[in-house]
Amino acid sequence: MAEQQLSPSYIKRWWLAIRPKTLPAAIAPVILGWGIAIHSGTFRVPAALSALLIALLIQIGTNLVNDVVDFSRGTDTEDRTGPTRVTQSGMLTPKQVWGGVFVTFGLSVLLGVYLVVITGWPALVIGAASLLAGLAYTAGPYPLAYHGLGGLFVLIFFGFAAVGGTVLVTAGALPPATWYAALATGVLTVNILVVNNIRDIETDKAAGRTNLAVRFGRQAAEWQYALNLVLGYAVPFLLICGRMASFWALLPLISLPKGVKIWQTLRSGLSGRMLNPQLGNTAQVLLFYCLLLAVGLAL
Repeated sequence: MAEQQLSPSYIKRWWLAIRPKTLPAAIAPVILGWGIAIHSGTFRVPAALSALLIALLIQIGTNLVNDVVDFSRGTDTEDRTGPTRVTQSGMLTPKQVWGGVFVTFGLSVLLGVYLVVITGWPALVIGAASLLAGLAYTAGPYPLAYHGLGGLFVLIFFGFAAVGGTVLVTAGALPPATWYAALATGVLTVNILVVNNIRDIETDKAAGRTNLAVRFGRQAAEWQYALNLVLGYAVPFLLICGRMASFWALLPLISLPKGVKIWQTLRSGLSGRMLNPQLGNTAQVLLFYCLLLAVGLAL
């Protein structure tokens, strides 16, 4: 039995369950937070590494909750056009997936205790809110993703909470640049959700799931993607104009052409499974942007 559970096929099921292509959304804001902390002159390495591990664990736990809850609600069916979901496909049982949620969230709490000890109650508030939001995104009596609040959730927790929390625990303070960087990270992370919503318009309608693409149509979501690009790439200029960064902060502009190309692909009319590669591409733009801005701020 133990050999079967450790077999390559079993490990591959869990690898699919954690959705590795979504993990840049957890890594990117932490890396940017590191850059801001270095820019401020204080960088606590143990806290920085703890923040990264916690972000990954919460992201994985949220993915697992989404997998099992969407299946139980009937949202994920055989007609889904997105990547394979382990509960819907029968690769893992709901009990196994909920067990994974318990492990990942539990480990994040243990690591979070250390950050609370060195930072105080703000770290506790941010951590507790992030865990609750990870559950509330698709679970609970009022799932955020089903009531048009998914984008706001992403902006708050992948932008302001993730970047701000990382800076707080690694630098011990929140310099003004934190909020601009958090906005950029948040809106560029929302674009991952925008691509997902465009791809799933029909299945979301059938499941009673509400978002901008469902309410106002695909074209509105495509322009939302463009607006988020504009907001995100305006931030380096705002940092420079506000004397919060040097011209090195313009490094993220290197990633802009790829973002524009993704938007053009969305405008081309591709639908369904053909949009799946653009999820990964959008996550890559986010990670590349945050890495470059972190380097620019550190320099």
